[in-house]
Amino acid sequence: GNAEVPRAVNITWSSINFKTILQWQPKPSGYFYTVEIHGQTSDTKKKCILTEETECDVTDVLRNVKETYTAHILSVTSSGIDNFEEPPFAVSEKFTPYNQTVLGKPEIQNYTQKDSKLHVVFQDPLTPYKFPNGSFQSIRDIFQHDLEYKLFYWKDQSSGKKDATTKSHTFEVTIDSTKNYCFYIQGIIPSRRENRNGQESMVLCTSGGRNILDEYGAEVFIIIAVVAIAIITLAIVLSVFLCKRKKTKAARERKPLNGV
Repeated sequence: GNAEVPRAVNITWSSINFKTILQWQPKPSGYFYTVEIHGQTSDTKKKCILTEETECDVTDVLRNVKETYTAHILSVTSSGIDNFEEPPFAVSEKFTPYNQTVLGKPEIQNYTQKDSKLHVVFQDPLTPYKFPNGSFQSIRDIFQHDLEYKLFYWKDQSSGKKDATTKSHTFEVTIDSTKNYCFYIQGIIPSRRENRNGQESMVLCTSGGRNILDEYGAEVFIIIAVVAIAIITLAIVLSVFLCKRKKTKAARERKPLNGV
């Protein structure tokens, strides 16, 4: 009977940019799972009905992102589908998308290094939710003024980082015009207690301020200098040797032959 069916364990929420996946264990054998999403103020919604999987995409039933939800994972046997008794179930931890979804990587669209200014333009990550016109909402559309971004930047081949913050889509910071810089961007929700910092964008580096010494390193120039000195020294030694040999040959030609 249903009382002997294993209940789900290790129930976890995984959410990035409001795309939310519910996962649990174990893999079912001889029974199925059905997911019920319970909100504090919303009606119960069922997802992944009679599934043999151990994960369920529940994004579309969490549209009220400031609502707090719990998931009930029901364990149902084929014989218990028409049974009016409630099947055994396990309950997840509470989950509030607005407070707990992870901010994804921002996309850097353009960057320039001109004179002593580094200018970076980036784009907000998109969510699975759409506007009435069909376009996807970005995380900025949902978080609005709660969202800000931080730029971390440093001189190429250096470890000392600086940072700047913005609520717009651009950064402009003052830099050393003779050096190249590397940087990345990260979304932040300062009002959060947990998951304040989002995923880091890819690291990019400028190339406008890079000189030959930066490009190849001092070691290469030392090697080149040593080789050049060796070649010059060899040329001088060879010239002196050939000159002496030429003088010796000329002196022998001028000397009278013995017995003449």
